[in-house]
Amino acid sequence: MSTFAELGVSEPVVAALAKRNINEPFKIQNLVLADALAGRDILAKSRTGSGKTLGFGIPIVERLDGSGKQPTALILVPTRELAVQVTEEIRTIAAARRLRVAAVFGGVSIEAQAKKAANAHVLVATPGRMMDVVNRRLVSLDNIKILVLDEADRMLDMGFQPQVDRIVDKLRGRRQTMFFSATLDGTVGHLAKAYTHEPVRHEVADERSTIEEADHRFVKVSEHDRLGKLIEILEEERGLALVFVRTKRGCDRLEMKLKAKGIEARALHGDMTQAARQRALDRFAAGKVDVLVATDVAARGLDLDDITHVVNYDPPRDHKDYVHRVGRTARAGRGGAGVTFVSPAQLGEVSAVARQLDLKDEFAAGGLQMTAPATVFSSKGKRSSMRSRTKRKF
Repeated sequence: MSTFAELGVSEPVVAALAKRNINEPFKIQNLVLADALAGRDILAKSRTGSGKTLGFGIPIVERLDGSGKQPTALILVPTRELAVQVTEEIRTIAAARRLRVAAVFGGVSIEAQAKKAANAHVLVATPGRMMDVVNRRLVSLDNIKILVLDEADRMLDMGFQPQVDRIVDKLRGRRQTMFFSATLDGTVGHLAKAYTHEPVRHEVADERSTIEEADHRFVKVSEHDRLGKLIEILEEERGLALVFVRTKRGCDRLEMKLKAKGIEARALHGDMTQAARQRALDRFAAGKVDVLVATDVAARGLDLDDITHVVNYDPPRDHKDYVHRVGRTARAGRGGAGVTFVSPAQLGEVSAVARQLDLKDEFAAGGLQMTAPATVFSSKGKRSSMRSRTKRKF
């Protein structure tokens, strides 16, 4: 493992990292820094929490010239919360090179935000708001020399490809492009190929699997006792609890039900203003409120080490969503519990998730019986199970 200095990081940036107690590169940083600092296009496969933000943040800070007055680097992210998180992370090292960093996301005044963005060197933006400020000619992308797509897979899952395509079409001249994603297959792979030139590919295997480290529980519930079961779990000795629901409306309803039962919970979803979302996150992170009820999209980018319980009040849609949700706990060497409620109507979909993640024993421990895997027929009429045709990616 190389040091930051050995990888080509300057002394001021090394010193800025040391102030944060970051003295050795994470594995993804060790892999990508030399190529990224050399200006090469990068395709990096790495999960959330692997240190990827500094993997692209350090090269951006090192390669930009602070004398300019327009943005020269653009980082696209899928959610407002992630935009805030990435902005703060990069600011800690950008100051060492006298670079300005600004965030661009919805839910706040566009004029005030655009004024800061127009004079920043580095922009961290959600695709929709970025397209909005560009269309209004509030911010110019004419001088962008570095483009980063962070959590590219989630960005596409959320339907942002049209906005990303239009943003890329507005970039002029030769640029460095870096893709950071949990997967580089399928649509993400095609997009990466279209946007990059002779990219260098780096992958970090999940040596510390979220699936292995968490304590997985599956709880049989009915629609009548679901709330009661949740309250039982929340009344256990624990730290912060993150409760997932599928819809914004369901998020608000569950928050009100918990408050009516004397549990101080806060909701987090996309229809809230940015100020309200940030207040909820700040109170949760500080432990002033220890139950956060969230949708999948709203919780993307939430990175707290003290979450001890993740409760799937509504089950995840597939195994990737399960990993994303339960990955919010069992972090930084701590333990954590992932609890999934299963009603009779949800038995099939949740057993499919358990089967794909090899959690059959944990599923059975909850008094639940696995349903048979779905069967499909090929064009030649041959039967094959869905499991045999699906690659496990977690």
